[in-house]
Amino acid sequence: AAAARQADSWEWWNQFRSLTDFHNLLGVVLELGPELPPPDLLDRWLGEPLKAVLLPTSSFSTNKRGYPLLPRPHQELLAKLMRYQVQVVLTGDRVHDIPPEPSPPAGPGAAPGVVVDAVTGIAISNPGEQHPLRPYWEYLCYLFRKLDVLPDQERLESDYRDYLQAPLQPLQDNLESQTYETFEKDVTKYSQYEEAVYRALLDRVPPESAGSTVTTLMVVGAGRGPLVRSSMRASERAGRRLRVFAVEKNPNAIVHIQEMLRKEGWEEQVSIVSADMRHWQAPEQADILVSELLGSFGDNELSPECLDGAQRFLKADGVSIPQSYTSFMAPVTSHKLYNDVKAYKDVDHFETPYVVKFHKHYLLGPPQPIFTFNHPNWADHIDNSRYGRFKFERDASLGGAVMHGFAGYFECALYKDVTLNTHPPTHTPNMFSWFPIFFPLREPVYVPRGEAVEAHMWRCCAAHKVWYEWSVTAPVPVPVHNIGGRSYYVGL
Repeated sequence: AAAARQADSWEWWNQFRSLTDFHNLLGVVLELGPELPPPDLLDRWLGEPLKAVLLPTSSFSTNKRGYPLLPRPHQELLAKLMRYQVQVVLTGDRVHDIPPEPSPPAGPGAAPGVVVDAVTGIAISNPGEQHPLRPYWEYLCYLFRKLDVLPDQERLESDYRDYLQAPLQPLQDNLESQTYETFEKDVTKYSQYEEAVYRALLDRVPPESAGSTVTTLMVVGAGRGPLVRSSMRASERAGRRLRVFAVEKNPNAIVHIQEMLRKEGWEEQVSIVSADMRHWQAPEQADILVSELLGSFGDNELSPECLDGAQRFLKADGVSIPQSYTSFMAPVTSHKLYNDVKAYKDVDHFETPYVVKFHKHYLLGPPQPIFTFNHPNWADHIDNSRYGRFKFERDASLGGAVMHGFAGYFECALYKDVTLNTHPPTHTPNMFSWFPIFFPLREPVYVPRGEAVEAHMWRCCAAHKVWYEWSVTAPVPVPVHNIGGRSYYVGL
């Protein structure tokens, strides 16, 4: 094991940066030789402050025409690193004997290696045309052009990459109009909700009763009305009659619902209730209860508490949409996020979970399920506190790693097999309403080659707040974070 550590360049880097206390100005440059380590070992660098890679000309092979060519593993690694804005620096002398190709003329009478600026008409010497490493540069440009174009949504989200955001507290605070507007752009999410309501209506009302049966549906936490719109579209698709109650406590959002009903002509079918769902007394019971109270960790925006309180509106055989959701966790390496939290220079920020669009990160293992909530919950005594212990085994071939905290995700079953997931293996395509959640650790934890990570997570409940506590017991014990909700909690 000691010999393997000495041969592992990541171990050298980790020892050096540990001596600097993980300084935020420290970066690393890798040199890519002719032979690369396995991809699983290379992936560890994705969570590190990797600034550039040095690519010697000796790492290139030769194609049939005599031009430089990189082996497939090098191509795949560079394609991945280019997406992380890692610079590629060519080093060494030209080792391929390629006859220079004549450059196209820059204009009448222009000398070789000279280009004429299209705007100013000034002749500019361009020594790059004759640079001995130009064939290698052109090959790298070719690899770059082969990259898939980022989807529009990925480009929009690029500003949020590795940026710490405090989770919303929608029960305590009324959301701003801009926040509603951002969420409403998530077409995928509302299409899934529409599909869930559509299937629930078909299951509850047989075709022979479609004309006479009116299904009562309540949207609790209606916001500016996107779930009302999805439900009405589902009703039209299914050919089932629907009566909707839109319950919302934010008076600013109510105005938008009123305008939507007027435009769509739904005033007779939809009743607006300006009230907190926890205190409203419904005039009748609902067949279907619809909500979008999920947070980045599933339950971290008090969906369990809200829906347990709202299920008093629901008939005994009624349907809740969503029906269940499960939180997932995985240990994560992220040098940048750790230093961003460290910059606050206090314990409170290390004991606060953050919503993050993970970018430069490395998961030490596949996420594991930790908490599950089901709705409706007809238990005599409802207890939404939870405890989860999870163990991540790491094969020795993966090498050592450093853990800066935990990445959290969720899977949600809206209705039967209609889902909304942020869990990477099952992520709902093109959905962006939720980024993952990050639970930081006060001190980075070194995970030696072949050793497992054992961690613990508590969801704690009190009369007026809900909070999380988390800790690690292997490979080394770590103090419990956020004891008693001293640094972070969600107010009821």
